[in-house]
Amino acid sequence: MQGNTKKHLRRRGFAVYTAAAIAIAPAAGSAQEGSASGATLLPETVVTATRSETPSRQIGSSITVVTGQELERRQVRFVGDALRQVPGVSVNRTSGFGSSTDVRLRGAEANQTLVLIDGVKVNDPALSSAFNFGNLLTSDIDRIEVLRGPQSVLYGSDAIGGVVNIITKRGEAEPKVRASAEYGSFDTFHSTASLSGGSKLYDFALNGTFLRTDGISAASEANGNTEEDGNRSKTLQGRFGVRPSDVVELSFNGRWQRAKVETDEFVTIAEDDGSFTNSTERFGKAEAKFSFFDKRWEHIFSGALFDNKLESDGGAFGGSSTHGDRQSLQYQTNLSVDTPDFADAAHTFTLGVDGDRERVRTNSTFSSVDRTLKTTSLYGLYQVGLWDRLFLTGGGRYDANDFFEDATTYRGTAALLFPETNSKLHASGGTAVKNPTVFELFGFASNFVGNPNLTPESSVGFDVGLEQSFFGGRVVGDITYFHNRIDDLILGFGNTAVNQEGATKIHGIELSGQAEVMDGLSLGASYTWMTTKDADGNQLVRRPKHAASVSVNYAFLEEKRANVNVALIYNGDQQDVAFAPSRHVTLDDYLLLNVAASYRVNDYVELFARGENLLDQEYQEVFSFGTPGIAAYGGLRISFEPLKMVGLGK
Repeated sequence: MQGNTKKHLRRRGFAVYTAAAIAIAPAAGSAQEGSASGATLLPETVVTATRSETPSRQIGSSITVVTGQELERRQVRFVGDALRQVPGVSVNRTSGFGSSTDVRLRGAEANQTLVLIDGVKVNDPALSSAFNFGNLLTSDIDRIEVLRGPQSVLYGSDAIGGVVNIITKRGEAEPKVRASAEYGSFDTFHSTASLSGGSKLYDFALNGTFLRTDGISAASEANGNTEEDGNRSKTLQGRFGVRPSDVVELSFNGRWQRAKVETDEFVTIAEDDGSFTNSTERFGKAEAKFSFFDKRWEHIFSGALFDNKLESDGGAFGGSSTHGDRQSLQYQTNLSVDTPDFADAAHTFTLGVDGDRERVRTNSTFSSVDRTLKTTSLYGLYQVGLWDRLFLTGGGRYDANDFFEDATTYRGTAALLFPETNSKLHASGGTAVKNPTVFELFGFASNFVGNPNLTPESSVGFDVGLEQSFFGGRVVGDITYFHNRIDDLILGFGNTAVNQEGATKIHGIELSGQAEVMDGLSLGASYTWMTTKDADGNQLVRRPKHAASVSVNYAFLEEKRANVNVALIYNGDQQDVAFAPSRHVTLDDYLLLNVAASYRVNDYVELFARGENLLDQEYQEVFSFGTPGIAAYGGLRISFEPLKMVGLGK
C-alpha cells in the first residue's frame, strides 16, 4: 500500500498546478462565498470582518464564506473537514472521527485562531486555549465565515491568525421538520433531527445530532496497532429570537454536547492502550438589540457563558481532568451617518466594551491548579465609503488584563472598486496579541512545570490582493499575498514553556477561483503557498508549504433533483515532532478524492451517498497517528411542514 501511496503522490505537481491554474485564470478576490463546488460568489453581507453586517464588496480583509448548501452537497460531516478547501487554512486531525483536531490560519498556531459559534467564543481556557474541532459537526449550520489575518482589534487575544465564525440556521416561515440517518464504514451511524420556524415577530430553531462509530486505531496501524478507537457524541443546540417592535430584538442561543473519544497512549510514539476522554461542553448567550432612527443607531447588549469539562482515564501519566469556563459581558454601539455633500461619503462608527472572566481548574494524580484571569477591553472602529468606490476602515483596542501588561492593538483595511473592469483591490494590516495560557503559566501534572514569567505573543501582519470577475460574475478569482511576524512565540522547552527570542516570520500566497460553467455545473479551486520560519530558522510543524483543492459540482434532472460533487484535496509535505530522541520528521504529502451524490425523490425524501479517500491513501496528519482509509456512507433525509400536512399552513 505504501508503494501505491507514493505512486499517487508523484502526481502532486499535477494537482498543485491544476488548482493554481484554475484559481489564477480569472484573477483574484478577497471575499468569496462557498458554492457547491468549493467557493463561489459572495453573499450580500458578512459580519465577522467588522462585527456588524457590512456589504461584502466593501470588505478589505481576506474572508471566505462556506455555506450550509455547500456543506450539504459535499456531505461534509465535520467542520474541520469543511475548512480543508479554504485558502490559507491548515487542518490536522490526530486520528479518526472525534479525535483532537487543530485548525491553523495562515501558519499561526491553533490557539491563535479564535473560534465563535453564534457569537460565543468557544476556545477552551484550559490547557492550550485552542478550540478542538474534533467533535464539531456541520448539522444545521447556515454558514462559516473564515476571516484571515490579525484580528485582535475587534476580538482581543487568540486572533493572531484570524477568526472562524460559525453561524447556525435561524428559523423562518412555516414550522419545518428535518431529519436524517446515515450508516457506513467503521460501523458509523449518524443521525440528525431539527424543528424550525419563524415570522416577522419571532424565530426558533432546535437541532439534535447523534454520532456513533467504532473508528480506527488512533495509533497508526503501520506500527502494528490494530485496536479500534471509537467515538460517541450527542449534541443539542437551539436559538430563539423575538422582535416585539421595530426597535427591539431579543435573541437567545445555546449548545450542549457530550462526547466519549477512545484514544491511545503517546510517550515516544502512539501505541494501543485503551484510553479514553470524556468531554462535556455547554454554552449560552442572551442578547438585546435596540435600533433607532431607521436602524442607523444600534445598541447591542449581550452576556455569554461557556463551560467545558474534560476527563481522561489515565495513560502513562495517570488520570486527569480539566475544567475551563468563561463569563463574558459585551456592549457595542454602531452609528451610521451619510454626508452626500462631502465625497458622497457614508460613515459608520463602532464603539464597544468587552469583559471576560476565565477560570481554569485542573486535577491530576500529581497536582492541581485553580486560577482565574480577567480582561476588560475597549475598542473602536471607523468605516467610511467614498464615492461608492473607496472603502476604508481603521480601529484600535485597549486590553486591561489583571495578570499581564495592558495591550494596545491597531488595524486598518482598504477596498478600491473598479466597476469598469469588475475589479477590486484590497489590503489590510494590523497588530495582534496572544496571552499565555493557564497551562503554560502554571503547569499541569508533574510532567509539565508552569512558567509565570511568560509574556504575551505579539504580531504584525498585512495582506494585499486583487479580486477580478468576468462574464457578469460567473467567473471570479482571487490572488492575495500575506505576511505575518510573530514575536515572543511561546514554545515547549523540556518540561516547561518559554518565550523564543526573536521573530517568527510567515508569508505566502493564496489563490482561489470559481466558475459557473453552465446551468447546474460549477467549478472551484484553491491553492496556498506558504513558508514559515521560527527565530532559529526552523519550519513550523504541521504547516504544509503547498496545499490545494479542486472541486466540481453538477446539479441535474428536473428541478435539479440530482447532484454530484467531486473534490480533490492535496496536502503537501509537512514537519512534525518525534520523541525519543526528540527530532523533526517529515510527514508525506497526500491526495484525497471524495465523491458525494444525492437524489431528491420528492418534496419530502432525499437519498444520498458518498465515498471518502477513494484513492485509499495511507498518510499521517500527526506523527505516528493513523487516518481512515477508503470509506463509503449512505442514508436518507426527510423534510416536511407539519401544519401544511394537516391543512393548517399557509
